[in-house]
Amino acid sequence: MESKLTPMMVQYKQIKEKYKDCILFFRLGDFYEMFFDDAIVASKELEITLTGRNCGFEERAPMCGVPFHSADSYIARLVEKGYKVAICEQTEDPKKAVGIVDRDVIRVITPGTITDLNVLEDKTNRYMMAIYKQGACYGLCTVDTGTGECYSTQIVLGATKDKVINEAARFMPVEVIVNSEAEFLKDQLQKVSGSYVYKVEDSLFSRENAITRLKEQFKNVSDDLSSYHIGANAAGALLLYLDRLQKVFPKHIDQLNLYEYEGFMGMDVVARRNLELTETLLERKKTGSLLWVIDRTVTAMGGRMLRSWLEQPLTDVLSITERQNAVQCFKDNFIRRAEIRELLSGVYDMERITSKAVLGSVNCRDLLSVKNSFGPLPAIAETMKDFDDPFLQSIRSRIDTLEDLYDLLDRSINEQPPVTITEGGIIKDGYLEKVDKLRDASSNGKKWIADLQEQEREKTGIKNLKIGYNKVFGYYIEVSKSNIKFVPDRYIRKQTLVNCERYITQELKEMEEEVTGAEEHLKELEYELFQEIRQKVVDAVKRIKETSKMLAMLDALASLAETADRENYCKPEVYEGDEIIIKDGRHPVVEKTMKDTPFVPNDTLLDTGENRLNIITGPNMAGKSTYLRQVAITVILAQMGSFIPASYGKIGIVDKIFTRVGASDNLGMGQSTFMVEMVEMANIIKNATPKSLLILDEVGRGTSTFDGLSIAWAVVEYINDKEFLGCRTLFATHYHELTDLEDRNEGIKNYRVTAREQGDDIVFLRKIERGGADESYGIQVARLAGIPHLVISRAKEILAELENANMYKKRLRTKKDSKPIEGQMDILAYNNRSRNTELILKKLRETDVQNMTPLEALNLLFELSTSAKQT
Repeated sequence: MESKLTPMMVQYKQIKEKYKDCILFFRLGDFYEMFFDDAIVASKELEITLTGRNCGFEERAPMCGVPFHSADSYIARLVEKGYKVAICEQTEDPKKAVGIVDRDVIRVITPGTITDLNVLEDKTNRYMMAIYKQGACYGLCTVDTGTGECYSTQIVLGATKDKVINEAARFMPVEVIVNSEAEFLKDQLQKVSGSYVYKVEDSLFSRENAITRLKEQFKNVSDDLSSYHIGANAAGALLLYLDRLQKVFPKHIDQLNLYEYEGFMGMDVVARRNLELTETLLERKKTGSLLWVIDRTVTAMGGRMLRSWLEQPLTDVLSITERQNAVQCFKDNFIRRAEIRELLSGVYDMERITSKAVLGSVNCRDLLSVKNSFGPLPAIAETMKDFDDPFLQSIRSRIDTLEDLYDLLDRSINEQPPVTITEGGIIKDGYLEKVDKLRDASSNGKKWIADLQEQEREKTGIKNLKIGYNKVFGYYIEVSKSNIKFVPDRYIRKQTLVNCERYITQELKEMEEEVTGAEEHLKELEYELFQEIRQKVVDAVKRIKETSKMLAMLDALASLAETADRENYCKPEVYEGDEIIIKDGRHPVVEKTMKDTPFVPNDTLLDTGENRLNIITGPNMAGKSTYLRQVAITVILAQMGSFIPASYGKIGIVDKIFTRVGASDNLGMGQSTFMVEMVEMANIIKNATPKSLLILDEVGRGTSTFDGLSIAWAVVEYINDKEFLGCRTLFATHYHELTDLEDRNEGIKNYRVTAREQGDDIVFLRKIERGGADESYGIQVARLAGIPHLVISRAKEILAELENANMYKKRLRTKKDSKPIEGQMDILAYNNRSRNTELILKKLRETDVQNMTPLEALNLLFELSTSAKQT
């Protein structure tokens, strides 16, 4: 069958065979063409015309195409829809080719390898991730090919699968590769991050391949990675995968950053979404998120760094304090801060442009952006001398002013170069004498040809004689049909058209050869010089990346200072203890969106002693949910190194934040609102620690009143019990019966959101104060929501009947000396009557029998026997 194909189509088929999973962009002249199934798919997805081309078969091959100079936007559209795109270029000069021009794929573009700056979001990283599963253990590696960042970890303890999903929620990769054992994660990964997940062959993750590839890439990799082999396998596999796609050694990925999962505050995908850290829950937009409030960065690099700080708050007090002190220094020096921010605003995305240079896709305009970014560096370094903060001075010492590269680019690259890099016009006059001479020869020759037109008009008397040019015939003299009789004998006929004749002369032909020869040599020389200049930038990639990182850090710190200054935030004390004390705390997003009404601030006191669980009651719309979220957000801001929206703050380190707020069905997985709530609650109880912060809103409301109350009651008792959890918790509820727990359990405190009745109306005061709420004000809230008057009146009648019959009191009566309410305890596996049993089981689970002495074993047996008799 292939024997019938034209030679060019045979070449196409051979290349396509190697890239079956890609749409092949096949370079033909000034276009990228697609054929057969690729053309059908691309024409539909890109909404471009589907045509045909003779290919040797009886039927024409389906074909569509896009101009090469505007291909990036088309490629991006396909990649965003989940397609891989293979770029097949002409690898030899068509003018020098004998037969079919050589072609080959120079790179494959996937969701994680897009480098077009017009497509990438400036202040958002675009990560790729590799996940390697071996038994119950996981190795992860995450890379941003646009910035060169590379992170790797391994997860070997605890709920490893949950931790992997949490890491995906933190990095939000757009593309993930997995080995066969980890393929079962595909649906969850797509749900959490929207990423495209590809299973690759297991050999890519082999230890031998991984170590070899890592040692090629990173100088700091030791031969002995026995304690880190799972993470190393993931890192090696991701680099090998990138090799396949990019066909270029990724020199800009120059550091493997190993990290521990526990080194950052843990937040699962539920917490990140509920707290709306980087995007709103419903519309998924930055506007209305916490990042929207605090992001005043002036560079793309700084914006990405600030976002990463928000997404991964620290748990190390020294590192947090280091950032805080730098923010304080910036805040106290308004004038210098303004100068730094003004200088930084002239810096382009050096990280991504340098990465494009390494990957061979940078153009002259990109290099000009790099040059312009280098310009402010000496002034930034000089201005930084005025700050006395050690951390800021450490940053300053690591800023390379890159004046040698600035000088090179300033001398060499034209200020207004063309988009293409092979058509000349990119090198400045004076950079190289040979360029100047060729340019003069070309320019003088063109002037001679232009002058020739006037000379020939005078010699022949043909007033409308013209000299023109096209790529097929070169330069020619054009004479209208009516003036042919005046054409001299020295003119050589070249082409006959309907209304005119075209001629050449020997003199014109010789000059054309001189001009076009000079132009071709000039284009070739300029392209060679461009490649040399680009290589010098690539050779300096480590210097540029380090400086870029320092500028990003300065921008992020200055942004936090700017926000603290404008929004009246305070510097919190962050320490290793357990107290969370907030005075006059505000919700930063709600406060920002309130125009006419001032935000009502509230205090918070939590610890792991007398104030470890606050039960908060009050009517709907009174501000309970806002208060819960603002406490969690304040802790996150404090641990990312930011100031907080309060007049005072003391924050004991939180290792994880969990939230259970709102109601949602997961109908696609057959889960009701209540099932989703219970799954989330079970996850919290399984993964929280005594150092965690829990934000729980309306636990148990998705089922019947008695079941819901029973579950809520049991959850409170379990979380509050220091033998099981005892972590800091805010628990908002409509079950007022839970307020009895304050008198029954040490560590529980009641708080209420205040409201005031005015006749049949209710005024929400938004203030949190000690004590339980007396009423729910449900009917008043219904009136505010616009429920018809007839319904409101009937609701009042029913409420009066219920209260008179004392229905609730009869069925929900609790006494201080009575046993706790029993309910559906299966989901929690705990109640007070089985407390000793649970403690015995807990003790057994934690016991390492293999490493006990006989005496220790006997003592443990006696202790367990004594406890069992008390059950």
